[in-house]
Amino acid sequence: MINKRAKIRALANRHSVEFMLVGAISLSVIMLFVALRSTPISIVEILLSAAALLAILLGFLKSQQPYYSLAIDSKEICYIHRFGMWYVQHDNFRSAGVPSVSQGLEILELNAVGIKLKDIDVFLNGLSPRLAGKLLIEQRYIFLQAVKIHCKNGNCPSEWLVEPNDYRSPSGAQYTGLIAMFANRMHNLKTLTGYDLLLPATVLDRDIWHFSTLLNRWKLNPDEVVALLLESKQP
Repeated sequence: MINKRAKIRALANRHSVEFMLVGAISLSVIMLFVALRSTPISIVEILLSAAALLAILLGFLKSQQPYYSLAIDSKEICYIHRFGMWYVQHDNFRSAGVPSVSQGLEILELNAVGIKLKDIDVFLNGLSPRLAGKLLIEQRYIFLQAVKIHCKNGNCPSEWLVEPNDYRSPSGAQYTGLIAMFANRMHNLKTLTGYDLLLPATVLDRDIWHFSTLLNRWKLNPDEVVALLLESKQP
């Protein structure tokens, strides 16, 4: 029996061609208009040219992101990044939700889907140092949002701001380097929010609440959710 796999299109990759095309056409029109005119280029035209160049650059950067950000089948969730992939197997997935941090009356919901794991060693053993290092940088802003709310009184542990490069998991496994730093980030994230991993909203094709519900349904009935995702992609 063929194991069907559904793929999720990332928001970060969308409209890359449109941005580059609009930017290129706009820049060409401005340059042509300036070339056919005898007067010097104006400040407005310079600003419009800069905006067109920015659109081209933004489109190019968006085009460098993977076309698909997630692949889901009945056995695992695969997160696809241009620097590698990580996997969460069905039997290692505990639950998903939208992480939040509270301090007094203030509550902050992070713009991401959180994933709880049953065994972090299984996950860490399949994670590449290159991807771990990139995710530490890319997701730092989301993590610091949670830290900012939790530590308004200024009593944050120093390891929340700079992750140590050694880590011992609850099972006793020892990690070093980038994997250890990522494991420490996972530990700190779980302390703050209760979740081990983050899927930022930009890598999803729907809102974070809908997607977290979808992952919890996948936990209960993976084949049904994969079939639903595949059906939604039909023209």
